[in-house]
Amino acid sequence: MTTKEFTIEGMSCMHCIKAVEIELAKLNLVNSKVSIGKAEVTFDESISSEDLIKNAIEEAGYKVII
Repeated sequence: MTTKEFTIEGMSCMHCIKAVEIELAKLNLVNSKVSIGKAEVTFDESISSEDLIKNAIEEAGYKVII
């Protein structure tokens, strides 16, 4: 299991959090906790990857900061 924190640009409210949660829920993650400006995600590397998670966050309309 891997736990990674993603810094997210452009989030400002609960609707932003919900949008990211909806996209992350489509992935097979162990756990995720989203708050304004970040997401802490635990995932199995044999099922998901950082790229898939980053793409899901961007699909919600936000930018992941490296």
